[in-house]
Amino acid sequence: AVLAARGSRNEATDKVDAQQTAPVEVSGAPAPLPALPESGADPAVGQTIPTVTGSSFDGEPVVIGPDDGTAKVIVFAAHWCPHCQRELPILVDHLETSPMPDDVELLTVSTSVAEERGNYPPSSWLDGMGWTAPVLADSESGEASSAFGLTGFPYFIAVDADGKVVARTSGEIPTEQFDALVEAARTGSAA
Repeated sequence: AVLAARGSRNEATDKVDAQQTAPVEVSGAPAPLPALPESGADPAVGQTIPTVTGSSFDGEPVVIGPDDGTAKVIVFAAHWCPHCQRELPILVDHLETSPMPDDVELLTVSTSVAEERGNYPPSSWLDGMGWTAPVLADSESGEASSAFGLTGFPYFIAVDADGKVVARTSGEIPTEQFDALVEAARTGSAA
């Protein structure tokens, strides 16, 4: 097992040997994606996403990048964020009745881990709600979230099969907007 960066405290309720943060390597893109603006055109649309290489809570390798030919929606979430705590269970329920299309992958980045902020550890939080999408554990300094221009939580990025940003949004969104992000990733065009 990989040594935990921040290990479990209670084996009865936490995932055993789960690392809550992990080193990540950012490569590929010449610079991080620009921050998502509060309004107006998103300067990241059309840019290629960086490649982020890291691991899951259990130490398994996870790579999020542009070179796999798969459209994707990436969700960035923080365990302590009340908006994430409301949004992700809604998406779990929604995905049971409206699963992701076969040609779009749902990926997650657990970021901004802070044991003192509550609802810790994120591995147990996500597992307990039935979140099944692959999860990359961000580094303690949030290198993955910084590379994608994160500005708030939850944070969503729709990426087309060529690895280009199609749309981004931050905050709680209705399931219809989530579905629109999935369709934008699938088609390569935001409506």
